[in-house]
Amino acid sequence: MIYATFALMELVNTIKRSTSAELYEEAKQYFPGGVNSPVRAFKSVSGPPLFIKKGKGARFTDEDNNEYIDFCCSWGPLILGHDNDQIREKVIETVRNGTSFGAPTRLGNELGKLILDNNRFIDKIRFVSSGTEAVMSAIRLARGVTGKNKVIKFEGCYHGHVDSLLVRAGSGLATFGESTSAGIPDSFIKETLVIPLNDKEALEQVLKAHAAETACVIIEPVPANNGLLLQDKCFLEYLREKCTEHNVLLIFDEVISGFRVGFEGAAGYYNIHPDISTYGKIIGGGMPVGAYGASAEIMAHVAPEGPVYQAGTLSANPVAMAAGYAATQQLLEEGFYENMDAKTKKFVHIVESYAMEKEYPFRMQQIGSIFWLSFVTERITRADQIDSAGMEKFKVLHHELLQRGVYLGPSGYEVGFVSAAHTEADLAEAARIICECLDIAMT
Repeated sequence: MIYATFALMELVNTIKRSTSAELYEEAKQYFPGGVNSPVRAFKSVSGPPLFIKKGKGARFTDEDNNEYIDFCCSWGPLILGHDNDQIREKVIETVRNGTSFGAPTRLGNELGKLILDNNRFIDKIRFVSSGTEAVMSAIRLARGVTGKNKVIKFEGCYHGHVDSLLVRAGSGLATFGESTSAGIPDSFIKETLVIPLNDKEALEQVLKAHAAETACVIIEPVPANNGLLLQDKCFLEYLREKCTEHNVLLIFDEVISGFRVGFEGAAGYYNIHPDISTYGKIIGGGMPVGAYGASAEIMAHVAPEGPVYQAGTLSANPVAMAAGYAATQQLLEEGFYENMDAKTKKFVHIVESYAMEKEYPFRMQQIGSIFWLSFVTERITRADQIDSAGMEKFKVLHHELLQRGVYLGPSGYEVGFVSAAHTEADLAEAARIICECLDIAMT
């Protein structure tokens, strides 16, 4: 058969990581755990974290001069790949005029108009500096609009490191949540109710009991921070229906899915209208950015127009706006998202077909240009369906992929991304290597 040529190979020699290891030891003197974001520390996989020197297209090079096909893509922002020519030139042109003014610029207008002209689901937008800040601001806006305090979230969805959202389900259906981080007061936790994904009964039960005190329900419509937990469209439609029925605002956290599964994000993909949407990652073109948007009526509550205060020194700084404008312009090219979906599907199909032929318990869940490697055969829609034993297989797989020049995010719970810069040859090479390494990880 076509896949029989992928033979089990002996372990290749370990790639040189001595420079990265030295830099990591140095970094531990400066930063907690030697990193500035926890998952970068490689605690779930093997060896020291890679220190990256440069990237171009679908590949980057570490400080030991090893080159990798990159499927992390800076955790999603780089939908056009590394060092995109148009983004780079626009950023350089802008930097020559200054990096930040703490004042409005034409570039902010241009990016805002471009987004709003091509998104049916928001009338006005506010730029901030990160996805977490966007979510924090959206929650405050929902509370300000409704005059209510509680928030309903879903187990398995991540919304940044916002205090009231770093909460997981406890022993009760929804009323006994517990913090996932030290430093969060119990009073914050008590304002958050946590329910399972894809569970209509739990949603109805909690809304009936708590709608009168609940400002909003927040969900990743494409949950992609704890595996890729693709929801049934009928569940998302039911969620929209019930939020309307109970007079509770619906927030779509589209920090990952926004501009990734389509220019209008998951709202457009599923044709479901949230009350508030949050964005980040892709709209910065590789620069720090976030945004939240809604109807003109809801956004009229945001200061200085309304009483909901939110501000930021570097919000809509010209460099981020320039990079975002150069990036999003390219996303509007005809056939962009169709091409991304098609080549990702082909890539996934090669690997899944090989795994099926070998009868491995393995599946790649995929939507648009997002994919996730799971070590089961059934579709997973909830966090409690993930087999933690599969993370040991991922650890082996990740190690073997690094030896052969393929980079995935250093956790089995993280998704992968295909960029426009990944060529058919890149994807064919990566698929062959993944199949080769599956033979090792599954033994």
